[in-house]
Amino acid sequence: MSENTVIELKKLTKRYGYGDTESFALKDFNLTIKRGEFIMIMGPSGCGKTTLLNIIGLLDRDSSGEYVLNGEDVASISSKRQARLRAKKIGFIFQNFNLIEDLPILENVALPLVYTGYTKTARLKNASNALKRFHLQEREYYFPYQLSGGQQQRVAIARAIVGDPEIILADEPTGNLDSRSSHIVMEELKAIHEEGNTIIMVTHNPALTVYATRVINMLDGHIDTDIKTVSDANLPQPINVKIMKKKSKKNRRKK
Repeated sequence: MSENTVIELKKLTKRYGYGDTESFALKDFNLTIKRGEFIMIMGPSGCGKTTLLNIIGLLDRDSSGEYVLNGEDVASISSKRQARLRAKKIGFIFQNFNLIEDLPILENVALPLVYTGYTKTARLKNASNALKRFHLQEREYYFPYQLSGGQQQRVAIARAIVGDPEIILADEPTGNLDSRSSHIVMEELKAIHEEGNTIIMVTHNPALTVYATRVINMLDGHIDTDIKTVSDANLPQPINVKIMKKKSKKNRRKK
């Protein structure tokens, strides 16, 4: 496995039901993802796109096959450690935003940091900096219902990147947005990708593939076509800037 390989899937299968009712969301699925790729996954409804994203994001388990994440076989990792990896390594963006309505957006963005060992002050500071990137710092104490759909999705992107993850998974992030808001969101994702983040995005919109370095079309649980538009040598390199401070030993003892 190359040091630039982030994810490797080998003969990955996800099945549902048994006997006559058995069906496959993924079947003998193979995929290697390099650090810094911006992959767009397309295909008809029911072809396995979201199932694939959920397995990569450690939200679901495969039925058989091998999933290697940063050189480590996921099957050998405990559920508790998988949850920690998910919190630290993977950011999620959903079509329906998935914001908590009774929390101000600052606290929504800070949520992924709750279980990562940072003080509340550090969590809120980092969330504020993430919102500033999307020109939403003046709305830190607004509630989600007070924002437009485009603004809510930008809050969701801020939440996805607040912990400086290596991988960002986006499931139809522009699906509920108008064309102008979609353009803004895609430009933000483009900027995040240019900093070296690996992005895997599911979409039904072929016009968005201009942002991708690789376009995969799925059909019936496997890859139908796989086209790279940027060579591995020209992928952006990661820029890691950490601004959060871990809890002091004194604070940890108090807890």
